[in-house]
Amino acid sequence: MDDEFYRIKRLPPYVIAEVNAMRAAARAAGRDIIDLGMGNPDLPPPQHVIDKLCEVAQKPSAHGYSASAGIPGVRKAQANYYARRFGVDLDPETEVVMTMGSKEGLASLATAITGPGDVVLAPNPSYPIHTFGFIIAGATIRSVPTTPDERYWQSLERAMAFTVPRPSILIVNYPSNPTAETVDLAFYERLVAWAKENKVWILSDLAYSELYYDGQPTPSILQVPGAKDVAVEFTSMSKTFSMAGWRVGFAVGNTRLIAALKRVKSYLDYGAFTPIQAAACAALNGPQDIVEANRVLYQKRRDVMVEAFGRAGWEIPTPKASMFAWAPLPPALRDMGSLEFSKQLLTHAEVAVAPGVGYGEDGEGFVRIAMVENEQRLRQAARNIKRYLASMGINSSAA
Repeated sequence: MDDEFYRIKRLPPYVIAEVNAMRAAARAAGRDIIDLGMGNPDLPPPQHVIDKLCEVAQKPSAHGYSASAGIPGVRKAQANYYARRFGVDLDPETEVVMTMGSKEGLASLATAITGPGDVVLAPNPSYPIHTFGFIIAGATIRSVPTTPDERYWQSLERAMAFTVPRPSILIVNYPSNPTAETVDLAFYERLVAWAKENKVWILSDLAYSELYYDGQPTPSILQVPGAKDVAVEFTSMSKTFSMAGWRVGFAVGNTRLIAALKRVKSYLDYGAFTPIQAAACAALNGPQDIVEANRVLYQKRRDVMVEAFGRAGWEIPTPKASMFAWAPLPPALRDMGSLEFSKQLLTHAEVAVAPGVGYGEDGEGFVRIAMVENEQRLRQAARNIKRYLASMGINSSAA
């Protein structure tokens, strides 16, 4: 027998798991680790959403198999959300499917539409499922930059000119995880035109659609006229409503891609637990004040983190969106590499961050910091980091 299975051979060790294991061991030993590594919201869902979950769970009929594509009410609720937020009309029957989080949706669509011999354009650095969902399906990845500048467009043109076979799918993710970069509607207009010209499908991951700051709402690619001809978009309730563990997401857009996703999912699952789907309806259709409240809270955390870490001697660019900051290593420690730097912070500052190299080779030299601790804990993290940097000969700013 072969020592490794076919798909497992295509998956490298998960770099971030190494830091996660160290964090777990440190906590088991009783150390107070400030966890800024995983994008796991620390805020509760809205109370009326929890109440709806409990209410429906009391019904005996709610415990059977559910609908793989989502119950009609939840698909209609998502269509209504797109109409309110983006001015985009969606047919709940043919252009909306519920997924078990955007991650599962992307992986299932990769299974549906790609296989060995297909080439997928994916950003580097990027959230791992944007590449490995397609690698697991047997496709080949060609990297393009994440930063949406002219280098990005040049990379797309080179990929189409010199890749055999020609790429058939492009992944985009703005606000970006991990880099927190954003784009405007003009970017999507150019991208849709490019995709139509080159006969490429666009898969847009809009998981952080509602975590935007400074009064600058993030657009949807589907706002571009004709975008549904070439694009589907994934959203998630994990961050918007602090429902990460509920595993509720959606794919919307192109009817052919949605049909393919539905068909594969019908073989793989029976959908999320019906009470969860009912609660998702309550979140989408009910009061939206928590969305704004969460946005304000994360922006305050962002401002505290950038200011406090800067005074500690670590300058971090201010993210425009998402729940992450994409932080270059302090210049004096850049040669250490992102993985070793993350280990050092965990060991000597009791602060967990995610090494940038875990998001692709172009993530080297950075770490991703999740704003999932309160302001007091972020200030404590800054004090711990200040002591660590001082021990490495790096002076902090004057307090």
